[in-house]
Amino acid sequence: MTLSRRTLLGAGAAASLVPAMAAGQRRSSSNAARFSLAYAPHEGSFASRGGRIEQIAYAADQGFTAWEDNEAATRSVAEQEQMAKALAQRGMTMGVFVASMPKWSKSRPLLGAVDGAEREAFLADIRASLDVAKRLNAKRMTVVTGFMDPKVPVEIQTARVIDVMRRAGDIVAPSGASMVMEPLNTRTNHPGVYMQTISQGYAIARGANSPAVKVLADLYHEQIQSGNLIPTLDTCWNEIGYIQFGDNPGRNEPTTGEINYASIVKWLRAKRYSGVIGMEHGNSVAGRAGEDRLIAAYRAIDAA
Repeated sequence: MTLSRRTLLGAGAAASLVPAMAAGQRRSSSNAARFSLAYAPHEGSFASRGGRIEQIAYAADQGFTAWEDNEAATRSVAEQEQMAKALAQRGMTMGVFVASMPKWSKSRPLLGAVDGAEREAFLADIRASLDVAKRLNAKRMTVVTGFMDPKVPVEIQTARVIDVMRRAGDIVAPSGASMVMEPLNTRTNHPGVYMQTISQGYAIARGANSPAVKVLADLYHEQIQSGNLIPTLDTCWNEIGYIQFGDNPGRNEPTTGEINYASIVKWLRAKRYSGVIGMEHGNSVAGRAGEDRLIAAYRAIDAA
């Protein structure tokens, strides 16, 4: 995950809509019916409709009941309050925002490294994010645990990451919110990161043993790194606090790649999952046609 990629649109042409997508549109040509799960678009998903607040309104009119904003913590207090008001007026749930993120150009922070200043800076990020979460009425905030230190045994790094996440959990837990640690793939996007799989996140969350320390299951990253999506979700379910969709290859909307999101939606519904599902991807087609295709794709998988 990076802070800028969510607003990017794919430049290539997408394949024709599958029949199920067309059927979904026929059942609800106005797209007014609410989706059965809380899929969360983000700024850029409906860029042709105007700015952030206009896009929130448009998303709500299409039946979406949640919203995601990675960059929320970087926005002014006034912007945060404006967004929170818009979501409340539409009865929409706020998904994640980024509470702590590595400085990608410097391959930092190194939470498992020798330098304890890195961990103290991470904890400062977490403290600062509590005010943002309160303004947005956000119950989940994303953290990325940084990069591997090639000079330190991985077991030592794991112990240090568990320690700092336990301390962060003590900071966050009284608020009722939780941090969700995001594993990232190393094969396509983020070589060198420490946390690379959902199962690794599960081990850290179990070690931290805090209701405020959970795992963000971004299925785009997991498909690239490990695959075996539904069995992994099932095994790690007790420590998963948030889910994000994105197809592979391409990191665009469901139905554009190899992941069978209809089956995953069906499985999540059987698990009675009521949390937010972040639409952590771009649109495969630029402009309004791509926005229409995005809605049709979610209608199709939601009909599973």
